[in-house]
Amino acid sequence: MSERGTIGVAVGGAVLIGALTALQARINGTLGAEIGDGFVAAAISFGSGLAILIVLSALLPEGRRGFGRLVDGIRSRSVPPWMLLGGLAGAFTVASQGLTVATIGVALFTVGFVAGQTTGGLVLDRIGYGPAGVVPVTVRRVVGALLAIGGVVVCLSGDALGGVPLWMLIVPAVAGAGVAWQQGTNGRLRVRVESPLTATLVNFIGGTVVLLVAASVHVGIVGAPRVVPTEPWLYVGGAVGVVYIFLSAVVVRRTGVLLLGLGSVVGLLTTSVLLDALWPAPAAPATPVALLAAAVAIAGVVVAAVPWRRRIR
Repeated sequence: MSERGTIGVAVGGAVLIGALTALQARINGTLGAEIGDGFVAAAISFGSGLAILIVLSALLPEGRRGFGRLVDGIRSRSVPPWMLLGGLAGAFTVASQGLTVATIGVALFTVGFVAGQTTGGLVLDRIGYGPAGVVPVTVRRVVGALLAIGGVVVCLSGDALGGVPLWMLIVPAVAGAGVAWQQGTNGRLRVRVESPLTATLVNFIGGTVVLLVAASVHVGIVGAPRVVPTEPWLYVGGAVGVVYIFLSAVVVRRTGVLLLGLGSVVGLLTTSVLLDALWPAPAAPATPVALLAAAVAIAGVVVAAVPWRRRIR
């Protein structure tokens, strides 16, 4: 496959990551609303994902080899402690989904999330944080990022934000910046242990520990949830997270942090539009507004991703 074709497949993977992120946000947000506790919902989501990864890592030879390299790397200090912290950003993202999405909808959650992720991707690529090293922040990439941000700003038009607390947009923005850092961190860990499965497992171990502590403290303060939903689909958020974090660790090596983020924007916005149209939240933007936002964001990805050739005279 040519380099352009490889990049195209990688960008397609990035779009899928965004679509799965939007789906997970809706699942976790609904679980948090049903339980009445976003922290407990986040702990359930991450804990179920961790259980899946433990089984896969034990059954698959790649998982066992990757875990062995991880242990050896920690002992020899070739895997520094900061490479093990990607799960903290994932934990914060899942918690923010459980706290906000049921109220503001997936599209408005994406507004703040994408703004943080796109800005974070630009900065991290410029300093060479991701496994691809220093990725030039070209004019195309800057214009693409600005178009992506412009697309989500469109979602803010009209009366969509009426009565929505400001923190419900700030928290997703912080989560988006954290995910940009998480993608770069997991990608570098994946290169070090030579296993995206092990990198994903480390992410879920750290996130589960943090969320269990946060949920325990919150339950101690406000009490245990009184309602336990019985719908099975409310508990698959962890499995969805396993898939998209695994894909992130693979794709980021080819795309860089920014391009991964921009591709994710397309998947996030288009899937968010569909979910909010079929399953509207109280503060979700109108479908035409969300469609326009998705179109502008897609234009941003095309500008940033397509290697335009100069015309030779």
